[in-house]
Amino acid sequence: MMENALDHPLSMPCTAFVGGQRLAAGDLADVALAVNARMEGAQAPILIFDDATGAQIDIDLRGTTAQIISRLAAYQGARPEARKRGRPKLGVVAREVTLLPRHWDWLAQQPGGASQALRRLVEQARKEDKGRTATRLAHERAYRFMAALAGDFLDFEAVSRALFADDMAALATAMEGWPGDVRDHALHLARPVEED
Repeated sequence: MMENALDHPLSMPCTAFVGGQRLAAGDLADVALAVNARMEGAQAPILIFDDATGAQIDIDLRGTTAQIISRLAAYQGARPEARKRGRPKLGVVAREVTLLPRHWDWLAQQPGGASQALRRLVEQARKEDKGRTATRLAHERAYRFMAALAGDFLDFEAVSRALFADDMAALATAMEGWPGDVRDHALHLARPVEED
């Protein structure tokens, strides 16, 4: 199994904005260096956003390129630290599950035991989800970005209502007065990511 590129902080996809204009997009290392190069002459605050979560990233961009990259290599931000895998071929990670005794009794009676029964239940729930979780996560990601960068923009409340109503046409219409880069990025973040 290949290691996920997002597991390494330097490869984390992100986007930087100077006011309402996109400055750079790509891996954290590339974006951080682009921001560092523009910090001195910037007329507005420069903000960096994690494209996976929509959250603002706060990193120290002082010093030389080597110093910045060294700090970024250790950066974990709001993402959980990578755990060592229990079963390398399956990528199994042990977690704690709290259930009532009757739940454990039922699981123990299932073919293959508790773990196999839980996996079947989770897979069934994922199929029945029909993208609702992906849509909710996309809305939350877009809202985090918009609240940080565009919270005082015209029609922010109408945009937020359209976003959480999952009305993409109304969302695009409500954002017409916003800077194009902010609008385009918010619409991009609002699209659900396909689950595998």
